[in-house]
Amino acid sequence: MAEPETAAGLVVEIETLAARLGEARASVARRFIGQEKVVDQVLAAILCGGHALLVGLPGLGKTMLVDTLSTVLGLNSNRVQFTPDLMPADILGSEVLETAADGSRSFRFIEGPVFCQLLMADEINRASPRTQSALLQAMQEIEVTIAGQHRPLGRPFHVLATQNPIEQEGTYPLPEAQLDRFLLQVDVAYPTRAAERDILLATTGATESAAHAVFDAASLMAAQSVIRRMPVGDAVVEAILDLVRACRPGEAEGADLAGSLAWGPGPRAAQALMLTVRARALLEGRLAPSIADVAAMARPVLEHRMALSFAARARGESLTGLIDRVTSRTLRLEAAA
Repeated sequence: MAEPETAAGLVVEIETLAARLGEARASVARRFIGQEKVVDQVLAAILCGGHALLVGLPGLGKTMLVDTLSTVLGLNSNRVQFTPDLMPADILGSEVLETAADGSRSFRFIEGPVFCQLLMADEINRASPRTQSALLQAMQEIEVTIAGQHRPLGRPFHVLATQNPIEQEGTYPLPEAQLDRFLLQVDVAYPTRAAERDILLATTGATESAAHAVFDAASLMAAQSVIRRMPVGDAVVEAILDLVRACRPGEAEGADLAGSLAWGPGPRAAQALMLTVRARALLEGRLAPSIADVAAMARPVLEHRMALSFAARARGESLTGLIDRVTSRTLRLEAAA
C-alpha cells in the first residue's frame, strides 16, 4: 500500500493532469467539432501509450483530427498516404549508395516517415498486407530493423491510422496480428444535425479556429506515467477478466458463443482495458475507474480483436451487438441500473 504522502502526491498529479486534459480537449474541439466521444477515445489511446485505428467513411474529419492532435500534444508528426503501390521502404526508409569526392563509396541510411513521434497512416487498408506489416515492429517495439541495424523511433511514438469501411472496393483487410497492435478501434460516425450546423458555420467563413499546444513530448510521457500509477479496484480488475474471458468461445465462460465467434480476444485486450479505463476516468476528472468505464471501453477495445463465424454472419448478427450483449450480461449492468 502506498504511503499517505505518496498517495496524496498522486492525487495532486491526477487532478493537475485532468485539468490540463480539459484544456487539450477544448483546443481539439475548436477544429474537430461535435465528436467528443471520438476525441476522448483517441486521447485515451495516446495517454495509455498506444495506437488507435480510426474507422469511418471518407470526409468525416479523421485526417483533421490527427493533424490537430499533433499540434495540441506538441508532437513531431508525419503522414503517409497508403496506396496499392506503396512499398515498405517508403515507410521505413532505405540505404542508398553514395560516392564521395575522393571516389570512395558508402551506404547512407535515409529515414522514412516512420521516424517521428506521431505517424498518421492515412487509409491504411488501401495498401497491401506486405506494406501494412511494415509497421508491425515499429508499433510493438518502437524501433525498426533495417540492414541488420536496430534503429529507435521517436519517444513517445504513436500510430493513428485511418481506415475506410472494408466493404468499399480497393481495400485490403488488415492482418489480425496488426489489428491486435492497435489499442483501440475508434468508429467515426456521421455528426448530428446540430454538430453539422456548427461545422458549417465554423469552416466556411473567412477564418477558421486554430488549435494550440497544451502538451509537449516530455509532459505527455509524464502523463502516461501517471496513468499507469492510477489505482484500480479489485472489482474492476475482476470485471475486466470476466468480460474478456466471456468473449472467448474456447473458454468455459464463453462456451455459449462457440456458434457465433470464430475467435475471441487475447491477453492484449485485458491489458488494453486495464489501461483505457484509467484514461477514461482521468478524462472525466475521477481518481479511479469504475465498472461503468469497463462497459464504455468494451466496444473500442474488443471489436477489432474478435471475428464472427460464417454462420453468425449468415444469421445477420453483428459484432457490436454481440459485444453489447455479452458486456451487459457479464457486468450485470441492468441489475446495477
